[in-house]
Amino acid sequence: MSDTSRPRTLAATTTATASSTTPSTTAVRGTDLDALIRTVLPLLHDWLPRQRWFAGKHRPITAVSPATVTLLPGGADEPLLLHLLLKVEYSSDQADLYQLLLGAGPNAPTAAGAGAERARAAVIGRIGGGPHDGLLTYDASHHPALALRLLRTIIGGGLPQGSRIGPLVFHAPHGPDLTDLAAPGSPARVGTAEQSNTSIVYGDSAILKLFRRITPGLNPDLELSLALSRAGSGRVPTPLAWFEGDLPDAPGDPATLGLLQRYLLGGKDGWEFALAHVNRLRTDPEWQGSRDGHPSDHITGNFSAESFLLGRATAEVHLALARTLPVTVLDRPQIEAMAQAMTRRLEAAALAVPALTPYREPLRRIFQDLARSARDGRLLRAQRIHGDLHLGQSMRTARGWALLDFEGEPAKPLEERRRVQPAVRDVAAMLRSFDYAAAHLLTELAPGDPELPRLSGLASTWALRNRAAFCAGYAAAGAEDPTADPVLLHAMETDKAVYEVVYEAGNRPEWLAIPLSAVVRLAQAAGR
Repeated sequence: MSDTSRPRTLAATTTATASSTTPSTTAVRGTDLDALIRTVLPLLHDWLPRQRWFAGKHRPITAVSPATVTLLPGGADEPLLLHLLLKVEYSSDQADLYQLLLGAGPNAPTAAGAGAERARAAVIGRIGGGPHDGLLTYDASHHPALALRLLRTIIGGGLPQGSRIGPLVFHAPHGPDLTDLAAPGSPARVGTAEQSNTSIVYGDSAILKLFRRITPGLNPDLELSLALSRAGSGRVPTPLAWFEGDLPDAPGDPATLGLLQRYLLGGKDGWEFALAHVNRLRTDPEWQGSRDGHPSDHITGNFSAESFLLGRATAEVHLALARTLPVTVLDRPQIEAMAQAMTRRLEAAALAVPALTPYREPLRRIFQDLARSARDGRLLRAQRIHGDLHLGQSMRTARGWALLDFEGEPAKPLEERRRVQPAVRDVAAMLRSFDYAAAHLLTELAPGDPELPRLSGLASTWALRNRAAFCAGYAAAGAEDPTADPVLLHAMETDKAVYEVVYEAGNRPEWLAIPLSAVVRLAQAAGR
């Protein structure tokens, strides 16, 4: 964010946003919003780093200030519901913008079972002293009644579609009637697979993704979901509504804040589905009887038929995006620049993770081969893609495979995530995901376990089969066979594996062996 466009004062921001609410909302208990926010801000210094979606965990926070404060509609007898965009500044002179739904009332959000711990973690703190003494503040996405109030606001409960409340604009194009879904007392729960965003599931019909780390501009998840919906694709959840917000630092370039989509009831998470098959390798009699690690094709644990269908679904999404959004051709300078960027990432990764150093030269040759092919006249087709595809971004439904979360890699700048790229980048990312799923077969084994050699062979065979099946399904849908261009595919997979090495070294060291094994395999192939 620019240092020359600091947030407005709290009083100015609150007045500007609260004045756009309905009369009944503005009068909620006569609450002094300025005083409330000033009291909550110190509590956020400790609370934010504990949230999974907060990306600044390893950077000391120097300041938290409100960029916008918006009072959302509600009755005088209901808990307060505020929409905040928070500017979080660090000692490195950097700053991020985060979205928070702030609830304030006498009682904490409650949830049963597995959600109880997340509901407790949602509590920011109870105010002691002053005009708000005893008031409890919390992340309102975990409060079912407040989550329903947000849904009613998004779909236009009492407000015209496309309406504005302060800096927030809500869009609900003509579609299915969700009024019953937003009725008081209807079920609303926070999803369990939370990482960089937060999802709220409403009944069994809709799911709202709240983007946490906010940047100006159209989020590709909304952009690509709408494009695929217009193209008639049945491979993505139907977008139902969304909302965006004006940012003080970026006037005229609103940021996507939330996306409401059809909930895929009964769908199986692709990652969990694959792991269930992988885990059968331990116990299935036919796999148990295969001491050479080469079992027959017709076995309970075989997942390759699903991988073929997933490859077909991925190609259908790529083809639909190519029909709907611009496609370009990358020439020699652009391909050489791509290969140079991959090489720079490799060099930086080798400095960060010394275990990469022995393989740096053969990996560099993989990227050099890509650049050399451009000098020999290669051109590459580039289009909009998913950008962060893996098994966990897919879901198996009764109607087939669907792809989810088109946001791209959240750590990358929005401009980069919206950039056209060769579609094979998504293919390479999914191939890496099959390697990760197969490696789970070995995660609970000690280094000297006598079963390790046999299960290692089975895991390798499982990964190879499913990688091949995915590529075959992709080509069967009419897209270009990714295996027909091994130079490009190997470069993309190597670039992804290098990224994974750095990520695992910093976040899950016990998983570092998974991408390193891919690095060894790719380096050996480059040396042949």
